[in-house]
Amino acid sequence: MTPLPKLSIRLKATLSALLAVSLGILVAGWLALRSLEQLELARLEATLIVRTELAAYSLKPKLSPGSPLPPMQGERESLHRAASEIARHALARVTVIALDGTVLADSTIPATADASKLENHRSRPEVIQALSDGRGRHVRKSDTTGVNTSYFALRIDGPSGAAVAVIRLGLPLTTLESRIGDLQHIAVVARRIAGGALGERVASPSRDEVGMLAESINQMADQLESKIQQVSEDRAQLLAMLSSMVEGVMVLDCQGRLLRMNPAAERMFGLRSGSLSGEKIDRVIRHQEFADLVRQVLASREQGGGEITMGPSGITLRIEASVTDCQRDDEACAVFVFHDITALRRLEKVRKDFVANVSHELRTPLTSIKGYVEALLDGALSNPAQAEPFLQIISRQADRLNLIIEDLLQLSQIESGQVHFKHEPVDLNGLIERSLAMIKPIADKKRHLVTLALPPDLPPIRGDEERLGQVLTNLLDNAVKYTPEGGRIEISGRQIGESGSGQVELCVADSGVGIPPADRPRVFERFYRVDKARSRELGGTGLGLSIVKHIVEGHRGTVWVEGNDPFGSRFIIRLPIAIPSNATSQPLPQA
Repeated sequence: MTPLPKLSIRLKATLSALLAVSLGILVAGWLALRSLEQLELARLEATLIVRTELAAYSLKPKLSPGSPLPPMQGERESLHRAASEIARHALARVTVIALDGTVLADSTIPATADASKLENHRSRPEVIQALSDGRGRHVRKSDTTGVNTSYFALRIDGPSGAAVAVIRLGLPLTTLESRIGDLQHIAVVARRIAGGALGERVASPSRDEVGMLAESINQMADQLESKIQQVSEDRAQLLAMLSSMVEGVMVLDCQGRLLRMNPAAERMFGLRSGSLSGEKIDRVIRHQEFADLVRQVLASREQGGGEITMGPSGITLRIEASVTDCQRDDEACAVFVFHDITALRRLEKVRKDFVANVSHELRTPLTSIKGYVEALLDGALSNPAQAEPFLQIISRQADRLNLIIEDLLQLSQIESGQVHFKHEPVDLNGLIERSLAMIKPIADKKRHLVTLALPPDLPPIRGDEERLGQVLTNLLDNAVKYTPEGGRIEISGRQIGESGSGQVELCVADSGVGIPPADRPRVFERFYRVDKARSRELGGTGLGLSIVKHIVEGHRGTVWVEGNDPFGSRFIIRLPIAIPSNATSQPLPQA
């Protein structure tokens, strides 16, 4: 059924795992962004505290109460060099600030520049807090560098405890922002993977925690892509196998809803493709015996089976049902396999009918023979007036019995391949004329009008002249038998296709009693009779048309019967045209 019904359980589990993992990645990514920011800020703060204390320890001698503030030019340059050297080792911006907010030194400006010309820092939050509490911290965008920076300020006190100056270190947040950017990129890629873009990967140049996270996501995506590809390939192979199966396959869940049905099952039940997935099976297939079997299998969770006949198509299906260990409503619970055994059952019926018909056909003349023999033994033999007609009846019945046996043997030989057909060009005009000559006395006796309508350029056919003559004789004999006196019989022919590759069509039409449409497909079966009493009265064995069919098919031809207008029957034969002598000849297959 297309579109494909219900994803397989394995694929569902994989996709569910993919969704869960992807959602987990998104949530984890958001939490990681928040926690990493807090973690980095705490790490920066600890680093700044240590480095600021070291910077204060190094610069305190230059900021003793005895030193003039602001310092003289030489002292200012010495302070600036010291601040720059500390900044180089601490990898941070070092700023020395007087109590009134004047910048005494800053590692970000040239040594020749006057730091006091910088904007007064008395209003900076970290400076205010440091002057008040001894320490101060703040995170903001630097007015001087234009970079988001984490600041830590430390107040330097003299021996008497009086404040002397403020030492401030600033670490840029570029590393933190880079990590947050990496995580945001990871989150974006994770969303794409969750959306089905399994080919997406995270670029992870770093080897820190973020890099390890990116590598883990890439490995997960590789595994998911591999698993989904494997599941997709398995699913494609399964669908290919189901689609190519002759047997019908149907999968139901534990509630009796249809999950999957292959094309063979759709054809068996005459269903439209791709429109019934998820429907309750008793609404899809309205058949009481099948509905009872489904309920029994789903209730007992045991294997089952049976045989049903679908009406009005008459298709007979053998059903085998197996169950699975399903856990949810939408999982496969029962698998039903359907075997179309219509032809098998029909063959069994034909066999039974054949045995019954053979028994009946043989018993009729034997009963007659036995009865008249007993009459002769009881005294009729001594009475010539009675004995002679009795013996004539016995002779006729023996001839009939012999004819049935000969036809049966001939049919058996043809079917078993013991009859080898010749493959020679056969002139149809001569063949038909000889066949007509054999039945003409009977036709004349019944005052039938027999006409022949064959084109003069009708090409020869390829086959066995003797066997084909038997075909025509049987058909003409039937036409004469089943056509009332004064009837009409016509033999016609025409060419279909080109010489060497086409066929010749022959038709034997009569104005007789005709064959009902329901009986026409079966008239070529052994012993099948439309009117049994009339057939036996006319002396037929019931095997003639069956022999005709086997001989025609042995010549790679076809034969069928139609109704004649306004009444009667038309038996039509199509046989291959003989291959020209300059073409390669292929022998006919043996019957």
